[in-house]
Amino acid sequence: MTKPLDYTFSVAPMMDWTDRHCRAFHRVLSKRALLWTEMVTADAVIHGDRERLIGFSEEEHPVVLQLGGNEPDKMAEAARVAEAFGYDEVNINCGCPSDRVQSGAFGACLMREPKTVAACVAAMRDAVSIPVTVKCRIAIDEDPPRETLFNFVDIVADAGCEVFTVHARKAWLKGLSPKENREIPPLDYELVKALKAERPDLQIILNGGIKTLEESAAHLEDFHGVMLGRAAYQTPALLGQVDARLFGGGAAPIAPFEAVGAYRPYLEARLAEGVRLSSMTRHMLGLFNGMPGARLWRRTLSEHGPKPGAGVNVLEEALDAVASRVLV
Repeated sequence: MTKPLDYTFSVAPMMDWTDRHCRAFHRVLSKRALLWTEMVTADAVIHGDRERLIGFSEEEHPVVLQLGGNEPDKMAEAARVAEAFGYDEVNINCGCPSDRVQSGAFGACLMREPKTVAACVAAMRDAVSIPVTVKCRIAIDEDPPRETLFNFVDIVADAGCEVFTVHARKAWLKGLSPKENREIPPLDYELVKALKAERPDLQIILNGGIKTLEESAAHLEDFHGVMLGRAAYQTPALLGQVDARLFGGGAAPIAPFEAVGAYRPYLEARLAEGVRLSSMTRHMLGLFNGMPGARLWRRTLSEHGPKPGAGVNVLEEALDAVASRVLV
């Protein structure tokens, strides 16, 4: 198996958000962060339009493909496709509580099926040389958190999984929406910290409720890595500080204006291929949050970006609006 990746900081897989255009934008902000795809089902990878579903650009590395599924043979075949496409790692989703995922009996449902997950891990590890990892919750519904989490991790680790990203909340499969499942179940960082301490041979990455780089740095005292989701997406300027503040090595922070310039060649290339401007700029709306002109930036991109034929001039107009406020 290839050497595990650097898990210090990851941007979480988020449905409808972390597509290839989002990841290309995040990569200009951080060269070191581990980027993840949206979850894609194994069936979709096997039978669907692969370039549309899992295609990515070389500049996105390191990048993880997250798979949804519960059949070892299909998960292994999808993992082979992932490796052939050039992904650095493949991950099994055992944490998503959405109805769509529940209907397929995967995602968070698999917290009650550790032997199934272990069988998937074993089949995938036999099929590929890239790392096979798992993302999970601490438990679901009324299940006892410590017993559930430790039992799940132990069984899956016995199949060869060495890296677990743990969202430190329960998933409630009935009565809470996916959004509520990210906010209402209480966080239990201490339980995940105990898992890391008592299973020292495993790499444990903490996810859930982390909003700042200050919090991230504090958690890195206890965990091998941290994963941020909405905080990173909604305030992407945060990512411009990640390399300098969490990875060290003399990396310079990437300012929002610099990030726009660095992303522009990618944006122009995709426009030339017929990609709509708004498909890319929608991921940039929060870039100037908290700065003068942020509202004008968002409004310009939101109003003019989706129009037919919208081009780089819209980005320039939005940038000028911010610059005029910053320089006042």
